Amino acid sequence: MLRALAPFLSLALLAQPTPYQKAPKAIQAVLDAPGTPSLILSPRGDRFLLAEFERHPSIKDLAQPMARLAGHRFNPRTRGPHAPRSLKTLALQQLEGPAKAIALPAGVSLGQPRWSPDGSHFALIGASAQATELWLGEAATGKLHRIRGLNLNAVLGSPLDWMADGSLLCKAVPAAQGPEPSAPEAPQGPRIQENEGKTAPAPTYQDLLQNAQDEARFEFLGQSQLVRVNPATGALKPLGKPGLYASVQPSPDGRLILLSRLQRPFSFLVPSQQFPVREEVWDRSGALVHLAADQPLAEGIPIEGVRTGPRRLHWRPTEPATLAWTEALDGGDPKRKADFRDRLLVQAAPFKTAPTELLRLKARLMGLEWSEGGNLAVAREVDRDRRWVRTWLLDPGKPGEARLAFDLSSNDRYRDPGSFQSRLLPNGHAALRQLDGRLFLVGMGATPEGDRPFLDRFDPATLKSERRFRCEEGRFEAPMALLPDGRFINRRESPAEAPNYVLHGAAPKALTAFQDPLPQLRKIQKKLVKYTRPDGVALSFTLYLPPDYQAGERRPAVVWAYPMEFTDAATAGQVSGSANRFTTLGGMSHLFFLLSGYVVLDNATMPVVGDPKTVNDTFLDQVVASAKAAIDKADELGVIDPGRVGVGGHSYGAFMTANLLAHSSLFRAGIARSGAYNRTLTPFGFQSEKRTLWEAPDMYLKVSPFMAANKFNAPILLIHGEADNNSGTFPIQSERLYAALKGNGQTARYVTLPLESHGYSARESIEHTLWEMLRWFDKHLKK
Repeated sequence: MLRALAPFLSLALLAQPTPYQKAPKAIQAVLDAPGTPSLILSPRGDRFLLAEFERHPSIKDLAQPMARLAGHRFNPRTRGPHAPRSLKTLALQQLEGPAKAIALPAGVSLGQPRWSPDGSHFALIGASAQATELWLGEAATGKLHRIRGLNLNAVLGSPLDWMADGSLLCKAVPAAQGPEPSAPEAPQGPRIQENEGKTAPAPTYQDLLQNAQDEARFEFLGQSQLVRVNPATGALKPLGKPGLYASVQPSPDGRLILLSRLQRPFSFLVPSQQFPVREEVWDRSGALVHLAADQPLAEGIPIEGVRTGPRRLHWRPTEPATLAWTEALDGGDPKRKADFRDRLLVQAAPFKTAPTELLRLKARLMGLEWSEGGNLAVAREVDRDRRWVRTWLLDPGKPGEARLAFDLSSNDRYRDPGSFQSRLLPNGHAALRQLDGRLFLVGMGATPEGDRPFLDRFDPATLKSERRFRCEEGRFEAPMALLPDGRFINRRESPAEAPNYVLHGAAPKALTAFQDPLPQLRKIQKKLVKYTRPDGVALSFTLYLPPDYQAGERRPAVVWAYPMEFTDAATAGQVSGSANRFTTLGGMSHLFFLLSGYVVLDNATMPVVGDPKTVNDTFLDQVVASAKAAIDKADELGVIDPGRVGVGGHSYGAFMTANLLAHSSLFRAGIARSGAYNRTLTPFGFQSEKRTLWEAPDMYLKVSPFMAANKFNAPILLIHGEADNNSGTFPIQSERLYAALKGNGQTARYVTLPLESHGYSARESIEHTLWEMLRWFDKHLKK
């Protein structure tokens, strides 16, 4: 009898879900350790918040309801982000005093605090079981309280802004909206799409609308009512009528509001950012005073192109009510020949005179910032074909005039001048910080020996920078915040020193004294290793040796990498990262292999060098050569067994991993997480590839490891989140590669993680992923 039932019992066992596996206890201890809180400085510079977030939520948090509509993911019950980041601890600290812990409310997940412009309050968005709430904190006491009678709507982005008078402008769930539209019991008809000869390429977007029911749900759940909130009294004042408000920007003088209001018809091909939109200016009563733009549905935007007409509309932060925006001069098409691609325009209220053109750019405008003095703007244009960046300085009072401040390759880390620093103005808008007319630049300070962050004071008159701080050798210290008086706060760490915050003034002063939560990790050794590929391209990796490593041992090793494209060998060989950072492990990090005795070659550079138009024609040759050079160098150092090396990567690194296993015999096994393996499923380009499948069919097939599933030279572990929303990395990519490998008799294991997206966050998923990774390499590398 039992023998007769055996086949059915086997099927029943196979149908049972596989339970989550636990990581080894040493890894669990690391996952349990506290992280370094983020420092959030008050606009006054007299105090700051220390915010520590939960690093690994429960899988139950990810199992909350999720709507996937028009490119958005949110909880339809709360109308807020799905599984939002949640504060674990929050403290308030005077610049010259000790930290005071702030009691967090039970049953609410609070997000990132946002200071009011005057520094008297800070606002937090809280997610309860049924709603997204607004909480306010008092700067003087740290006491938190909820604004009653207000449920926020964060479906279409941030639901709150501070106004010039200290009030808050919020997007709220309409009070009398009624029930959510119900789905029909049966389909009402087929879904039909049609194209009459119009060219409309589209990336592989995910979470798009699928049918009329999705359209109705999106319109219902995304709708919000504007409400002004008095933080002192909690009084609520509705403004205008409900609508699909994608963004809301109060003017610097607080008298007008710029709104982006989405319109029908919606699309099944593109996300909401390309839906029809009206850019409207309202007064404080909710009356329309100006229509800044009325944009139609944008389904035919060229790959790497932009929308035509006004885009990036915003207020000039130092003017009462002046709009600024960008317009394409090439039809938004990067392949169209044009003397100029973009222009920058401004127009002041009451919008009766024609807009003023401030600047024309030969490449695409990708960044625009205004100084707090009002007499300076910084515009950054990017030439995607050359991978080149130019930064211009202009005086808004002198249209058509601009001076070139920086001109360099976007890959050139050694010459990177840094990023201009901004501050929150009293009117609630951000502007570039100026002190005595000078701006401030913060950068990573890449050098051949590793990163040495810096703070520079930049003179717009001379275009010269004066160095105020540079990280000393042997540690890693980076500027985090600038005070109004010119002092600054850094985060300081070293291989033996836990991260802490330091105030730099007349003399450095420690602001925090966080202790090492994991002293057992200090036995890990690491150093930057540089070497050269046979074709002369300089390469590097950070060599990590496990805590129990003894000199002279040759251990199994893990190469973890992510390939990147470069136009020239000089920039490709530049070093990134620093060996002087405090070693911390978290999430699904491959560095956990160290706790199981492996040597890790971290961030082994895999540059693909060449003309941007054809660089991927040699992708396979270059990544194989880079991988071999890394193994040869580690073998030369005498720390690895070259016959027991595994390779791994995430996303594009997973694509690289599969190709290395298919086109080389360098590795004993591989781990590929959340990758794309069949490039015919991303036919309009991938990563930095600009050609379509129909323009370069041979290359698309050649670099697709799916097409070489019969040639893999080593076993592969495939891991993928079942809810991956990254463009191009649909879970079907891993599903079909596994089927192809299995059909060709290859050794492979395929693991899908319920509810997880492109990166994995739930504690259960993290531990199971680490268990799978360790088990896979132990099986194939240690024996």
